[in-house]
Amino acid sequence: MLTPGGLVVGTLLTVPVALAALGGSRRLAAVLTALAVAANVGAGLLGTLRDVSGPQELGNRVISVVAVLLVGALSLRAREASARAARLAAEEGRLARERALRRLAEAVSGALGEADFVERAATALRELAGAEAVEIGRLTRATLREPHALSPADAPSHLGRRLPLEVLARMGGKGGAGDSSFVSHLRRRDGEDLAVLVTRPAVTPERLREALATLEAPLERAALLGDLRVQGERLARRGEVLQDLVYAFSHDLRTPLLANSMNMRAALRGAYGPLPDDYRATLENGLEANTELLALADQLLLLAKYESGEPGGERREVKLRDLTLGVIGQLGERAGARGVVFELELEGVSVHGLAHDLRRGVQNLLENAVKFSPPGGTVWVTLRGRGDEAVLAVTDEGPGVPPAREATLFGRFRGGGAGGGTGLGLYLTRQIAAAHGGTVTYARTAHAQSVFTLTLPRGEAG
Repeated sequence: MLTPGGLVVGTLLTVPVALAALGGSRRLAAVLTALAVAANVGAGLLGTLRDVSGPQELGNRVISVVAVLLVGALSLRAREASARAARLAAEEGRLARERALRRLAEAVSGALGEADFVERAATALRELAGAEAVEIGRLTRATLREPHALSPADAPSHLGRRLPLEVLARMGGKGGAGDSSFVSHLRRRDGEDLAVLVTRPAVTPERLREALATLEAPLERAALLGDLRVQGERLARRGEVLQDLVYAFSHDLRTPLLANSMNMRAALRGAYGPLPDDYRATLENGLEANTELLALADQLLLLAKYESGEPGGERREVKLRDLTLGVIGQLGERAGARGVVFELELEGVSVHGLAHDLRRGVQNLLENAVKFSPPGGTVWVTLRGRGDEAVLAVTDEGPGVPPAREATLFGRFRGGGAGGGTGLGLYLTRQIAAAHGGTVTYARTAHAQSVFTLTLPRGEAG
């Protein structure tokens, strides 16, 4: 204000305003701008009161005010543009890191075993880090062991070698851009971590630690899949042994049972002379028990065959009506002993399949119906063609299945309830139906009757 108006010194006030706008705060820049304007206006008024201000002096004051306002506004805009550019650069950097981490995760995704995971992880991590080499391996007692991977494959390897102490000391992941190596680890459930050695990385340690954190979940999944594969192979071997045992047991069981049955039938026919009534009853009970054991051996053989996934045998057209009548005739004596009668409504329907297996499936349903029917009860058997399907329904007046057990009715070895006994009959029937492209279901009617329905695709002649 004391400077003569003829000197354009007021424009120098733009310097602190510009510095405040660029490097300080908006508030400080606004305060300095207001003070500079006030100083120029005050100097002009003071000069006017002293009668020392002319047009030139007033013009200089106006120029100073305009310069301060322009410099302040432009400096603030420049600062905002710089901040916006910095934010955009930071966002682009963040997006680039996220894309790199996503590519890393995609590289190790899928149903991979540990060996495949380690190999893919080494290659993807080298690409992300821009490193000269990446080596990953199981660290056991300071020694790298399998699973192991090296990218590129011709780089110096530490497999089977004890890592130097200076390398182990850096296992926390220190070092990175500008350093010759980065050493860290990937944690595993069993405690034997995977060591990660990155040679001459071009990114910061923070980026590498982010990458390793991204790899930990896929590593856990790969370890679980590896365990599942080992357990699956173990179960498969055990299943093969059990299947062989079932075959051997069932096959070897049939021979003595058939021999015993032949001898008992011969004795009952009088081949060894007259028999006391008590002894005849004992032979008849033994013959019935043998029949049950033979049926069990037959079911075990069929079960082993279907569990293996290869039912085998020659498929042909099977007249389901004749097959059902044959099973009913076989069960006639047992049903008559309990006073159970059959009510039949059978259409001539054919299906394409394995006759022996289909007979066993139908027999299981009819045996259950006879077994659980009350004395003097009725078993209704209907066979109809319905479009492209043959539908066999077996209805009895038995107690049925408790609602809580219906979900496991066709399960293996469920035991008890309708269709009880060995717990194999209904399970095997379902397997047979499924192998022929059909289904078997259970329902309870409003008249307190149990209905088992076997549905099969009809054959060409059916």
